[in-house]
Formats: sequence, structure tokens, C-alpha cells
Amino acid sequence: MPLYEFRCRSCDAVFERRLPHDARHDQPACPAGHTDTVRLLSSFATTRAAAAPVASCGAPVPGGCGGGGCGCHAG
Repeated sequence: MPLYEFRCRSCDAVFERRLPHDARHDQPACPAGHTDTVRLLSSFATTRAAAAPVASCGAPVPGGCGGGGCGCHAG
């Protein structure tokens, strides 16, 4: 369930609520019970996984190319 952030216009409290996707437009009451709330625009960060090691021949190598373990270095 997505986590949404809200601000109460009455008391300025900022709070979070988990709401089902189909209830994303609902405006829940703040912890103090006020109903004049607005959903805030939240930002988040993502990271990308590092690229898998690739041997000199271009083949992906689990654990990296150890100077011949991948088979692309001829004896």
C-alpha cells in the first residue's frame, strides 16, 4: 500500500497515511481530528544496481573475470 504525506490546514501538522491505491484521493483527518487536510507532493530517491562485471570478450561474468576463469583468455 502506498504511503502518502498530508498537512493539516487547521493546525499545520504533517502526517503520513497508508492508503489503498483506489483511495489515493481521500483526505484523511489529522491526528488532532481536523478534516481540512491536503496531500503533499513527496519525493523519494532510487538507486540503480551496479552493472554486472563483463569479460573482455563482452560476456557477463558472475563474480568478475579473474584472468581466464571466464574462458575468454587463451592459455
